Amino acid sequence: MRCPYCGSLETQVKDSRPTEDSSSIRRRRICPDCGGRFTTFERVQLRELTVVKKSGRRAPFDRDKLQRSVEIALRKRAVAADRVERMVNGIVRQLESQGDADISTDRIGELVMEGLKSLDDVAYVRFASVYRNFREARDFNAIVGELEAEPDETAKAAAKSGKTLAEPR
Repeated sequence: MRCPYCGSLETQVKDSRPTEDSSSIRRRRICPDCGGRFTTFERVQLRELTVVKKSGRRAPFDRDKLQRSVEIALRKRAVAADRVERMVNGIVRQLESQGDADISTDRIGELVMEGLKSLDDVAYVRFASVYRNFREARDFNAIVGELEAEPDETAKAAAKSGKTLAEPR
């Protein structure tokens, strides 16, 4: 592994341990040339995925790009990093386990929207505004209206079953 500080290829692993969800291995490394310390993560990759853009262009799937997009939507929101990591891991697993190695950007976007909806409503609206290319305020009103309608449906279902729900978020 190349040292990010001096570029040396002679780094040493000092510690290895699985992450909390056991989806990757965290390795602490040290560079004997400059003394720099850094962390790397090793993940299982079931298959090479290719993203098919709306223009038809193809690009290799980049998990880090997916992670950054989710983090931008969640910026300044109180969502634990491990929940975000689990969501991204789940999306990647779903993509890898589908039959086709070619994935449309639409499929990725829909999976991210599903995940964000369960994590944080504000992040969901932020991501939707970019993903669905909102142009006017009424676009925001429509998506917020969808969010507000859902707890009502849940409350009706709970009322039928005789259960009570806590106050909506």
